[in-house]
Amino acid sequence: MATQVRNEQVILKNYYKGGFTNESGMEVKESTISLKVAEGSGAVLVKNLYLSCDPYMRLRMHPLGEPPFFPPYPLSSVITGYGVSRVVDSDKPQFNKGDLVWGLTRWEEYSILKDPEVQTLFKIEHTDVPLSYYIGILGMSGLTAYAGFYEVCSPKKGEYVFVSGASGSVGEIVGQFAKLMGCYVIGSAGSKEKVELLKNKLGFDEAFNYKEEHDLDSALKRYFPEGIDIYFDNVGGKMLDAVLLNMRVYGRISLCGMISQYNLEQHEGLRNLFSLIVKRIRMKGFVVFDYLPQYSKFLDVVLPQIREDKIKYVEDRVEGLENGPAALVGIYSGRNIGKQVVNTCPITPKMRH
Repeated sequence: MATQVRNEQVILKNYYKGGFTNESGMEVKESTISLKVAEGSGAVLVKNLYLSCDPYMRLRMHPLGEPPFFPPYPLSSVITGYGVSRVVDSDKPQFNKGDLVWGLTRWEEYSILKDPEVQTLFKIEHTDVPLSYYIGILGMSGLTAYAGFYEVCSPKKGEYVFVSGASGSVGEIVGQFAKLMGCYVIGSAGSKEKVELLKNKLGFDEAFNYKEEHDLDSALKRYFPEGIDIYFDNVGGKMLDAVLLNMRVYGRISLCGMISQYNLEQHEGLRNLFSLIVKRIRMKGFVVFDYLPQYSKFLDVVLPQIREDKIKYVEDRVEGLENGPAALVGIYSGRNIGKQVVNTCPITPKMRH
């Protein structure tokens, strides 16, 4: 008879229809789960080790969602997201007990994954780096930074690069990619601590606290007197509108995220779109899923940079699944510094890396 164990889960209790997200919309419940998958089910049972807090998850907590990529979570169900897991049992020949994997899972201690979820799992072959990196710099965050910067922006040495949300999981990597290419890089963030991190640890040439700037257009003119060649946009809204006025001719804008808009029922509009025409700016949105076929190529580039300490990576960890809801909603008000990670199997005190 298969062993039954406790399974702590994070459930979506209520949708957020506007305003800032808070923990009250989620609750932590306990259930039980069998540590054996049914023969012929095509399922994989995993123990989740690390879970990723990602901005797009807010879109799925709205009753309309953002289909087709971000449909709403069903109410009273376990929320889903990216995680690093260990295989406990498998009815899939490509996965064996003990394998380490990363991919789409559920916010719970143990998850039974079936197709199409199993199709999103990547086996972890390189364990000489922290496992949590596979939901950050070696997972969706890193691939997003890689695709959005190299593929969308087509950077050249010596160009002027601006990254908003620069201390987040994607922005911190983009800025370092740009420095490795020989670009001049400035980032914006929401606190003095984050600004110091960008300049002193992550190697940005300059950084500023956007909350202290009353006029974003003037701030950008001060930091980029010759204009911006590449803008990697993680926030949208007023920042994007101000950047349009400060782009150089033939500049490129990579639209990665718009976290400033996720808590708004009515999204802010843009007034400076005419700049796209007169400056011949290329502005392109992208979705990281389109670049999953390039994942092996991405690893070949980024793994050596991590091993050689050419790229620094900052994580903000919380310990225990019960602290996951607070960690998730915290990213929408900027509480995190670096990649927000939930360690579901804490063995050490809460820490930042």
